[in-house]
Amino acid sequence: MLEKYYIFALLALFAEIIGTVSGFGSSILFVPVASLFFDFKTVLGITAVFHVFSNISKITLFRKGINKEIALKLGIPAVIFVMIGAWMTTFLPTKSMELAMNIVLVGLSLYLLYNFNKTLKQTDGNLYLGGIMSGLLAGLVGTGGAIRGITLAAFQLPKEIFIATSALIDLGVDSSRALVYVSNGYFDRQYMVLIPFLIVISILGSYIGKVILQYTSETVFRYIVLSIVVLTSIFQTIKYFMN
Repeated sequence: MLEKYYIFALLALFAEIIGTVSGFGSSILFVPVASLFFDFKTVLGITAVFHVFSNISKITLFRKGINKEIALKLGIPAVIFVMIGAWMTTFLPTKSMELAMNIVLVGLSLYLLYNFNKTLKQTDGNLYLGGIMSGLLAGLVGTGGAIRGITLAAFQLPKEIFIATSALIDLGVDSSRALVYVSNGYFDRQYMVLIPFLIVISILGSYIGKVILQYTSETVFRYIVLSIVVLTSIFQTIKYFMN
């Protein structure tokens, strides 16, 4: 059991580092990684709890500035709809949701790879829609950071402000869904032992990611992370049908 947790912690650290570098957040990689070790609802619970620590770390490390207007317009609908999505998981079939998670991750990753240099229009409507879609997906399948990243990219924010603004929005999203998941037993007491590891991983991973960003092209790392997500999600989908 302990060996399983050590391997999980190592992969979680990797997800946090490249999640910070890519700007999409770690959930797009953390969710399929966690699903290798835990059942789907536990993955949702662990991801939400982990991301609360992760976002606090990013806000602290990238505190040069937050675009409050964008944070509110994107964040408020995201928080509302993440709670709706999280509530829906309490009665939707787990196996179907697990398959949906993998399909969504593959679809998002392929879309981002294909449309890497394209951005949305800078409109309030796109901010509201991005908040709704990213929140709903985060609540339903555990990850909505890619849609939030696409939306924020349209506003061409400086790197530090982009990450801090995204982290602030995500903190509201993850805190909200964590309450729903934990109250419905998605984060069992036996996993409380993971919390110290998750705190250390979130701080260390965010810090390493910040250092890498100072010396490395974001473009290369985004291609790497999206490629890994596609391969991981395809593997999970194959495993789903084999089972």
